[in-house]
Amino acid sequence: MATLTFQRATWCLQVSRTSRTFAVSFTTVLPRRHKPGSLPSRSRAFQEPQIPGASRHNQARSAFTSTKVFQAQQAQESSAGPASELPQKATTQDLSDGLDDQPLVLDEGTTKVDWSRSFHGLSTQPFSKEAADILLQPISPDDVEVKPDGIIYLPEIKYRRLLNKAFGPGAWGLAPRGETIVTAKAVTREYALVVLGRLVSVARGEQDYFSPEGIPTAAEGCKSNALMRCCKDLGVASELWDPVFIRKFTAQHIKELFVEHQVTKKRKKLYMRKDGKVSYPFKEVKGFGA
Repeated sequence: MATLTFQRATWCLQVSRTSRTFAVSFTTVLPRRHKPGSLPSRSRAFQEPQIPGASRHNQARSAFTSTKVFQAQQAQESSAGPASELPQKATTQDLSDGLDDQPLVLDEGTTKVDWSRSFHGLSTQPFSKEAADILLQPISPDDVEVKPDGIIYLPEIKYRRLLNKAFGPGAWGLAPRGETIVTAKAVTREYALVVLGRLVSVARGEQDYFSPEGIPTAAEGCKSNALMRCCKDLGVASELWDPVFIRKFTAQHIKELFVEHQVTKKRKKLYMRKDGKVSYPFKEVKGFGA
Protein backbone atom coordinates (compact mmCIF):
# COMPACT_ATOMS: atom_id res chain seq x y z
CA MET A 1 0.00 0.00 0.00
CA ALA A 2 1.28 3.52 -0.87
CA THR A 3 -0.12 6.96 -0.10
CA LEU A 4 0.42 10.20 -2.05
CA THR A 5 -1.06 13.59 -1.24
CA PHE A 6 -2.04 16.38 -3.67
CA GLN A 7 -3.17 19.49 -1.79
CA ARG A 8 -6.55 18.32 -0.32
CA ALA A 9 -7.06 14.98 -2.06
CA THR A 10 -5.29 11.74 -1.11
CA TRP A 11 -5.45 8.47 -2.98
CA CYS A 12 -4.39 5.06 -1.73
CA LEU A 13 -3.47 2.01 -3.79
CA GLN A 14 -3.86 -1.35 -2.06
CA VAL A 15 -2.54 -4.54 -3.67
CA SER A 16 -3.34 -7.98 -2.40
CA ARG A 17 -0.48 -10.46 -2.68
CA THR A 18 -2.82 -13.50 -2.67
CA SER A 19 -5.69 -12.54 -4.96
CA ARG A 20 -3.62 -10.13 -7.14
CA THR A 21 -6.33 -7.46 -6.98
CA PHE A 22 -6.05 -3.77 -6.23
CA ALA A 23 -8.39 -1.04 -5.07
CA VAL A 24 -8.16 2.74 -5.24
CA SER A 25 -9.84 4.96 -2.70
CA PHE A 26 -9.92 8.76 -2.40
CA THR A 27 -10.21 10.66 0.84
CA THR A 28 -10.37 14.34 1.53
CA VAL A 29 -8.10 15.99 4.04
CA LEU A 30 -9.05 19.46 5.24
CA PRO A 31 -6.22 21.79 6.15
CA ARG A 32 -5.79 22.62 9.79
CA ARG A 33 -5.73 26.11 11.09
CA HIS A 34 -2.57 27.13 12.89
CA LYS A 35 -1.73 30.00 15.04
CA PRO A 36 0.27 32.84 13.48
CA GLY A 37 4.02 32.22 13.71
CA SER A 38 3.70 28.48 14.35
CA LEU A 39 4.56 25.72 11.91
CA PRO A 40 2.01 23.09 10.96
CA SER A 41 2.54 19.61 12.33
CA ARG A 42 3.06 16.74 9.94
CA SER A 43 -0.22 15.00 9.10
CA ARG A 44 -0.60 11.28 8.98
CA ALA A 45 -1.77 11.63 5.39
CA PHE A 46 1.79 12.60 4.46
CA GLN A 47 3.32 9.51 6.11
CA GLU A 48 3.99 6.57 3.85
CA PRO A 49 2.71 3.35 5.43
CA GLN A 50 4.96 0.34 5.57
CA ILE A 51 4.19 -2.49 3.17
CA PRO A 52 4.65 -5.97 4.67
CA GLY A 53 7.64 -7.74 3.14
CA ALA A 54 8.89 -4.59 1.32
CA SER A 55 12.26 -4.50 3.10
CA ARG A 56 12.93 -8.15 2.31
CA HIS A 57 12.06 -7.52 -1.34
CA ASN A 58 14.41 -4.50 -1.51
CA GLN A 59 17.25 -6.52 0.01
CA ALA A 60 16.79 -9.31 -2.52
CA ARG A 61 16.72 -6.85 -5.42
CA SER A 62 19.87 -5.07 -4.16
CA ALA A 63 21.74 -8.37 -3.82
CA PHE A 64 20.65 -9.41 -7.33
CA THR A 65 21.84 -6.09 -8.78
CA SER A 66 25.21 -6.27 -6.97
CA THR A 67 25.76 -9.80 -8.30
CA LYS A 68 25.07 -8.72 -11.87
CA VAL A 69 27.42 -5.74 -11.58
CA PHE A 70 30.20 -7.90 -10.12
CA GLN A 71 29.80 -10.50 -12.89
CA ALA A 72 29.95 -7.76 -15.55
CA GLN A 73 33.13 -6.31 -14.06
CA GLN A 74 34.78 -9.74 -13.95
CA ALA A 75 33.90 -10.40 -17.60
CA GLN A 76 35.29 -7.00 -18.66
CA GLU A 77 38.60 -7.55 -16.81
CA SER A 78 39.04 -11.06 -18.24
CA SER A 79 38.46 -9.86 -21.81
CA ALA A 80 40.86 -6.89 -21.43
CA GLY A 81 43.74 -9.10 -20.29
CA PRO A 82 46.70 -8.01 -18.12
CA ALA A 83 47.56 -4.33 -17.90
CA SER A 84 50.90 -4.99 -19.56
CA GLU A 85 49.15 -6.20 -22.74
CA LEU A 86 47.21 -2.98 -23.24
CA PRO A 87 48.30 -1.04 -26.36
CA GLN A 88 50.66 1.77 -25.59
CA LYS A 89 49.95 5.28 -26.88
CA ALA A 90 52.22 6.27 -29.74
CA THR A 91 54.58 9.10 -28.99
CA THR A 92 55.89 11.73 -31.41
CA GLN A 93 59.58 11.48 -32.14
CA ASP A 94 61.71 14.37 -30.99
CA LEU A 95 63.95 15.49 -33.86
CA SER A 96 66.58 16.62 -31.40
CA ASP A 97 67.35 12.91 -30.88
CA GLY A 98 68.11 12.48 -34.59
CA LEU A 99 66.26 11.27 -37.68
CA ASP A 100 66.75 7.58 -36.80
CA ASP A 101 68.48 6.93 -40.15
CA GLN A 102 71.43 4.95 -38.87
CA PRO A 103 73.12 3.07 -41.77
CA LEU A 104 72.12 -0.58 -41.92
CA VAL A 105 74.75 -3.20 -41.09
CA LEU A 106 74.37 -5.83 -43.82
CA ASP A 107 76.08 -9.19 -44.08
CA GLU A 108 76.98 -9.10 -47.77
CA GLY A 109 79.83 -11.58 -47.69
CA THR A 110 83.57 -11.14 -47.77
CA THR A 111 83.54 -9.40 -51.17
CA LYS A 112 81.50 -6.45 -49.89
CA VAL A 113 82.55 -3.61 -47.61
CA ASP A 114 80.46 -1.93 -44.92
CA TRP A 115 81.36 1.71 -45.58
CA SER A 116 79.54 2.86 -42.42
CA ARG A 117 82.43 1.39 -40.39
CA SER A 118 85.23 0.28 -42.71
CA PHE A 119 88.40 2.14 -43.75
CA HIS A 120 89.08 -0.23 -46.61
CA GLY A 121 91.67 0.98 -49.13
CA LEU A 122 92.70 4.10 -47.26
CA SER A 123 96.13 5.34 -48.54
CA THR A 124 96.89 2.11 -50.37
CA GLN A 125 98.02 3.76 -53.62
CA PRO A 126 97.90 7.17 -55.35
CA PHE A 127 95.52 8.03 -58.13
CA SER A 128 96.68 8.22 -61.74
CA LYS A 129 98.56 11.28 -62.98
CA GLU A 130 95.64 12.30 -65.18
CA ALA A 131 93.22 12.29 -62.23
CA ALA A 132 95.71 14.05 -59.97
CA ASP A 133 96.25 16.85 -62.50
CA ILE A 134 92.52 17.50 -62.66
CA LEU A 135 92.12 17.52 -58.87
CA LEU A 136 95.14 19.77 -58.24
CA GLN A 137 94.60 22.29 -61.01
CA PRO A 138 94.35 25.95 -59.87
CA ILE A 139 90.83 27.25 -59.52
CA SER A 140 89.56 29.96 -61.80
CA PRO A 141 88.77 33.31 -60.11
CA ASP A 142 85.51 33.36 -62.05
CA ASP A 143 84.32 30.24 -60.14
CA VAL A 144 84.89 31.73 -56.67
CA GLU A 145 81.89 33.33 -54.95
CA VAL A 146 81.74 35.72 -51.98
CA LYS A 147 79.37 35.57 -49.02
CA PRO A 148 77.87 38.80 -47.60
CA ASP A 149 80.32 38.58 -44.68
CA GLY A 150 83.34 38.47 -47.02
CA ILE A 151 84.12 34.73 -46.89
CA ILE A 152 85.05 33.24 -50.26
CA TYR A 153 83.89 29.76 -51.32
CA LEU A 154 83.50 27.43 -54.27
CA PRO A 155 79.92 26.31 -55.05
CA GLU A 156 79.34 22.64 -54.26
CA ILE A 157 78.45 21.80 -57.86
CA LYS A 158 82.04 22.67 -58.83
CA TYR A 159 83.36 19.88 -56.58
CA ARG A 160 81.04 17.34 -58.19
CA ARG A 161 82.10 18.42 -61.68
CA LEU A 162 85.78 18.03 -60.80
CA LEU A 163 85.23 14.53 -59.38
CA ASN A 164 83.22 13.48 -62.42
CA LYS A 165 85.95 14.84 -64.71
CA ALA A 166 88.74 13.11 -62.81
CA PHE A 167 87.15 9.69 -62.17
CA GLY A 168 83.95 9.59 -64.21
CA PRO A 169 80.31 9.58 -63.08
CA GLY A 170 79.60 6.56 -60.88
CA ALA A 171 83.22 5.99 -59.85
CA TRP A 172 82.85 7.95 -56.61
CA GLY A 173 80.20 8.43 -53.92
CA LEU A 174 79.39 9.57 -50.39
CA ALA A 175 78.59 6.90 -47.80
CA PRO A 176 76.92 7.96 -44.54
CA ARG A 177 78.91 6.98 -41.45
CA GLY A 178 76.28 7.69 -38.82
CA GLU A 179 72.85 9.00 -38.01
CA THR A 180 71.67 12.47 -38.97
CA ILE A 181 71.71 14.69 -35.87
CA VAL A 182 69.19 17.53 -35.75
CA THR A 183 69.82 20.23 -33.17
CA ALA A 184 67.71 23.31 -32.48
CA LYS A 185 69.31 25.25 -35.35
CA ALA A 186 71.45 22.90 -37.46
CA VAL A 187 71.67 19.48 -39.11
CA THR A 188 74.92 17.46 -39.04
CA ARG A 189 76.05 14.05 -40.28
CA GLU A 190 79.31 12.24 -41.00
CA TYR A 191 80.07 11.01 -44.54
CA ALA A 192 82.86 9.05 -46.19
CA LEU A 193 84.11 9.81 -49.71
CA VAL A 194 84.67 6.52 -51.59
CA VAL A 195 86.52 6.61 -54.93
CA LEU A 196 87.10 3.57 -57.15
CA GLY A 197 86.09 1.18 -54.37
CA ARG A 198 88.31 2.54 -51.62
CA LEU A 199 87.95 5.05 -48.84
CA VAL A 200 89.52 8.45 -49.48
CA SER A 201 88.35 10.77 -46.69
CA VAL A 202 85.85 11.13 -43.83
CA ALA A 203 84.27 14.46 -42.82
CA ARG A 204 81.25 15.75 -40.93
CA GLY A 205 78.92 18.14 -42.75
CA GLU A 206 76.65 20.73 -41.20
CA GLN A 207 73.93 23.09 -42.33
CA ASP A 208 71.74 25.62 -40.50
CA TYR A 209 67.95 25.81 -40.82
CA PHE A 210 65.34 28.30 -39.63
CA SER A 211 62.11 26.25 -39.42
CA PRO A 212 61.21 22.53 -39.22
CA GLU A 213 60.03 22.65 -42.83
CA GLY A 214 63.62 23.41 -43.86
CA ILE A 215 65.15 20.26 -42.33
CA PRO A 216 65.09 18.19 -45.58
CA THR A 217 66.85 20.99 -47.48
CA ALA A 218 69.33 21.38 -44.63
CA ALA A 219 70.06 17.63 -44.74
CA GLU A 220 70.99 17.94 -48.43
CA GLY A 221 73.16 20.98 -47.69
CA CYS A 222 74.85 19.01 -44.93
CA LYS A 223 75.82 16.33 -47.46
CA SER A 224 77.30 18.94 -49.83
CA ASN A 225 79.23 20.51 -46.98
CA ALA A 226 80.73 17.12 -46.10
CA LEU A 227 81.75 16.63 -49.75
CA MET A 228 83.55 19.98 -49.76
CA ARG A 229 85.48 19.03 -46.63
CA CYS A 230 86.38 15.60 -47.98
CA CYS A 231 87.72 17.16 -51.18
CA LYS A 232 90.23 19.16 -49.14
CA ASP A 233 92.15 15.90 -48.61
CA LEU A 234 92.34 15.51 -52.39
CA GLY A 235 93.71 19.04 -52.84
CA VAL A 236 90.60 20.35 -54.60
CA ALA A 237 90.33 24.18 -54.31
CA SER A 238 92.99 24.22 -51.61
CA GLU A 239 93.63 27.92 -52.33
CA LEU A 240 90.43 28.82 -50.49
CA TRP A 241 92.19 27.94 -47.19
CA ASP A 242 95.43 29.73 -48.09
CA PRO A 243 95.68 33.16 -46.35
CA VAL A 244 97.96 34.54 -49.09
CA PHE A 245 95.46 33.66 -51.82
CA ILE A 246 92.55 35.00 -49.74
CA ARG A 247 94.18 38.42 -49.28
CA LYS A 248 95.13 38.66 -52.93
CA PHE A 249 91.70 37.62 -54.17
CA THR A 250 89.98 40.02 -51.76
CA ALA A 251 92.01 42.97 -52.99
CA GLN A 252 91.47 42.18 -56.67
CA HIS A 253 87.92 40.85 -56.86
CA ILE A 254 85.92 41.93 -53.76
CA LYS A 255 84.37 45.29 -52.94
CA GLU A 256 82.91 46.59 -49.68
CA LEU A 257 79.74 48.69 -49.78
CA PHE A 258 76.77 49.87 -47.73
CA VAL A 259 73.21 48.96 -48.68
CA GLU A 260 69.76 49.97 -47.48
CA HIS A 261 66.67 47.78 -47.35
CA GLN A 262 64.01 49.55 -49.40
CA VAL A 263 61.15 48.34 -47.18
CA THR A 264 62.54 48.49 -43.64
CA LYS A 265 65.07 51.29 -44.39
CA LYS A 266 67.72 49.43 -42.41
CA ARG A 267 71.32 49.83 -43.54
CA LYS A 268 74.22 47.42 -43.30
CA LYS A 269 77.65 46.69 -44.75
CA LEU A 270 78.25 43.73 -47.04
CA TYR A 271 80.85 42.31 -49.41
CA MET A 272 80.40 41.18 -53.00
CA ARG A 273 82.35 40.63 -56.18
CA LYS A 274 83.37 43.75 -58.06
CA ASP A 275 81.55 42.54 -61.14
CA GLY A 276 78.35 41.99 -59.13
CA LYS A 277 75.37 44.32 -58.71
CA VAL A 278 73.11 45.07 -55.74
CA SER A 279 69.67 43.56 -56.26
CA TYR A 280 66.23 44.18 -54.76
CA PRO A 281 65.26 44.69 -51.94
CA PHE A 282 68.60 46.42 -51.29
CA LYS A 283 70.06 49.52 -52.89
CA GLU A 284 73.55 50.94 -52.52
CA VAL A 285 74.06 54.02 -50.32
CA LYS A 286 77.10 56.06 -49.30
CA GLY A 287 77.16 55.01 -45.64
CA PHE A 288 75.28 54.80 -42.36
CA GLY A 289 75.23 58.57 -41.82
CA ALA A 290 74.48 59.57 -45.41
